[in-house]
Amino acid sequence: MKLFIRPEAFSVISFDLDDTLYDNRPIIRQAEAASQQFLNQQYPKSQAWQIGDWHRLKLTLIKQHPQLRHDPSLARQAMLECGLVELGYDAHTAKAGATAVFDHFVLHRSHFSVSNPVLELLAKLKQNYRLIGITNGNVDYQRIGLGELLEFVVHPGQGFKQKPAADMFVQAAKQLNTPPRQILHVGDSAMSDVVGARHAGCQAVWLNPGFGVTEEAALTLQLPHIEISSIQELLKFKMFS
Repeated sequence: MKLFIRPEAFSVISFDLDDTLYDNRPIIRQAEAASQQFLNQQYPKSQAWQIGDWHRLKLTLIKQHPQLRHDPSLARQAMLECGLVELGYDAHTAKAGATAVFDHFVLHRSHFSVSNPVLELLAKLKQNYRLIGITNGNVDYQRIGLGELLEFVVHPGQGFKQKPAADMFVQAAKQLNTPPRQILHVGDSAMSDVVGARHAGCQAVWLNPGFGVTEEAALTLQLPHIEISSIQELLKFKMFS
């Protein structure tokens, strides 16, 4: 544990989900492979494209429509609908197909359970703190075992920009009826989680390494209050609250 800024007292711990509480990379790969298989079976013209082709289309659409960056579900649906049209399907078929394939992706995207050690950790923390989630992803936290541990989870979309924008942190504070400084946010991304939380007036804990890509360069923008190397180190935090 590294202490950069001594935390103030806090009553809420918010968690990034993907790559903080679990390794999201194999989950996304499996969900994309399953949805690609479904897509190829139901819409055979799509066999001309690989997953990389869909990713490139998604990036192009986000460049053309920047608001899609802040709604991962809408961005994926737009990618599917636009791609099916480009592959030769009519607009009606493409729209219906995008919905069907997206639903299949969502089914597999949340088809896992958070590990028992993490669930046990959250249950211990819940005895002293209110727990919530603030994530840029679209996982269904109820399905992965967090429904009884987190009061709610804020996702981007529907007017909320993704982290590091302050939107979701501000919304969480409103839902909690708690000042932002009372929220200690824990995440693996130095940019999304540390910079986002600090800009919103929350306190920040950087999990390094998390499961994803380390972004140490972002620390030149904002330091976290604390850096930890294991999520289990949160059990030591009662001394700060």
